Amino acid sequence: MKLKNKLLHFFLLLIVILPQNVLAYSSYVIPGGETVGIEVNSKGVLVVGFYKVNETYIGRDAGFLVGDKIKKVNNQSIDTIDQMIKIINQNKEEPFTFTLDRDKKEEVITFQLEADTDGGHKTGLYVKDQITGIGTLTYIDPNTKIFGALGHEIIEKTTAEKFMIKDGKIFGANVVGIDKSSRGVAGEKKATYDKENIFGTVNNNAVSGIFGKYTEDINGREKLKVADSSEIKLGKATIRTVVTGDTIETFDINILKLDNSNETKNILFEIVDEKLINTSGGVVQGMSGSPIIQDDKIIGAVTHVIVNDSTKGYGILITTMLKEGEN
Repeated sequence: MKLKNKLLHFFLLLIVILPQNVLAYSSYVIPGGETVGIEVNSKGVLVVGFYKVNETYIGRDAGFLVGDKIKKVNNQSIDTIDQMIKIINQNKEEPFTFTLDRDKKEEVITFQLEADTDGGHKTGLYVKDQITGIGTLTYIDPNTKIFGALGHEIIEKTTAEKFMIKDGKIFGANVVGIDKSSRGVAGEKKATYDKENIFGTVNNNAVSGIFGKYTEDINGREKLKVADSSEIKLGKATIRTVVTGDTIETFDINILKLDNSNETKNILFEIVDEKLINTSGGVVQGMSGSPIIQDDKIIGAVTHVIVNDSTKGYGILITTMLKEGEN
């Protein structure tokens, strides 16, 4: 009986202690707002289109489809276009075996390259292994240095599908101009890159944003309390973003509606700051990820523009991003 009591006491301790170890994210985070360059590399080489070789679409006719991911050539694994070209150039006049990921199923195509009028050998495939662009850093967790940005996934434009990434990085960027949004047209930030000034590594492209490890010094940076969704209210709030150079500015918004049932469009807001409206016309591409702050708490991040009224947009809950960042 004495032994059983000890065992019971031990198991009760486990029940009490284990939930305390499940810490989803820090209660205070460093708010972002800076525009960052983003470069992500694909898992495999993505087929995004076809071109004619000797007046024939040889790649399409061989059975390739837009959206196929080339994982192997002649049973050699590849992640980049350079790796694929190297294998092809080793014996370009022989048939090649391409192993593909198509809708999460493996497909194999045996394919004979064709010499074109210039004497080279062509695949007839337009392919991509990398996406580069800009977005806004949302937060950095000061305890783990995990960062989140964008507030939505990176989509490959040709396939309109989420870009499956192997790895990536965020780096310095300066905003040099803005094509203003207007009714029916989403504007965008224009920026120059500084790829040598790396801020962090990307390891996850998820529905709620991109995530990774921040590698720069964060000592002395401001921290804000993370708001639970129940603390958010309609009315005044602000966003942090860059409209020129690398200077983060704060702009006034008004929260119009809250919807916790949506995956990413949780906060409907309108921009009421005249300076931002005059500068950008409202929400623009490249503003995705801009932190939304209310009552000195970070509550979310800008994700979408409403094209028919570019002064309005949607934001995602910060807690949704933070939970994904921990995965």
